[in-house]
Amino acid sequence: MSEALLQTADAALAGQIATIAGDLLLQLQRSGLFAGKALGQAGDRVANAFIMEVLAAQRPDDAVLSEEERDNPARLSASRVWIVDPLDGTREYGEAREDWAVHVALAVDGQPAAGAVALPGLGQTFVSVPGLTVPAAPARPRMLVSRTRPAAEAVAVAEALGAELVPMGSAGAKTMAILRGEADIYLHSGGQYEWDNCAPAAVALAAGLHVSRIDGTPLVYNNADPYLPDLLICRKADAARILVLLA
Repeated sequence: MSEALLQTADAALAGQIATIAGDLLLQLQRSGLFAGKALGQAGDRVANAFIMEVLAAQRPDDAVLSEEERDNPARLSASRVWIVDPLDGTREYGEAREDWAVHVALAVDGQPAAGAVALPGLGQTFVSVPGLTVPAAPARPRMLVSRTRPAAEAVAVAEALGAELVPMGSAGAKTMAILRGEADIYLHSGGQYEWDNCAPAAVALAAGLHVSRIDGTPLVYNNADPYLPDLLICRKADAARILVLLA
């Protein structure tokens, strides 16, 4: 199979896994068997078990880095590494909000090559395939920030741009809000891990958006330390001005 065909197949698999995991999470959420923090913890376990089982069956030769699994250092010598967050926005999920997500991504040689972000509460899954579009920019930009701990850098840049702040939960929900036409800039500097942003980055790149660290350097995955604390996702036309404000 050619590299292009394999990447398409990987993206399709990521989309299928994320969608089904999201359906399982919705069933659990609606069951009434758990609530609050306990619901989030159960959701993490259920979604992770499903994702790991499918990847073991469908991509047995690939490595996996999951938020909910003990890290295996053998992944560091692997070219293909699936990076997953079975439930991004655990708090929002436990509160029965809609701004939570399932992240399934594949990094190849450290680059986000394929990925999917499911937004089960909204009934949507975004997959890194050609044809993704971003709605036209409004007159006043909208800046996505954490609903519980907005980063000081993001607030300062928003003020400089005259941007409206849009609080939201999951990193995946924030990034997909740009593709949904609900926001324009996602600037985060408050700390994340590779599983928080690999799938959103893959989808954003497929949609033609700018994706980088806040110093303008690329996001690189499958590191020994998966801590990846900051990112900027926005339209390419806006990136230079924002990066200057961050410098």
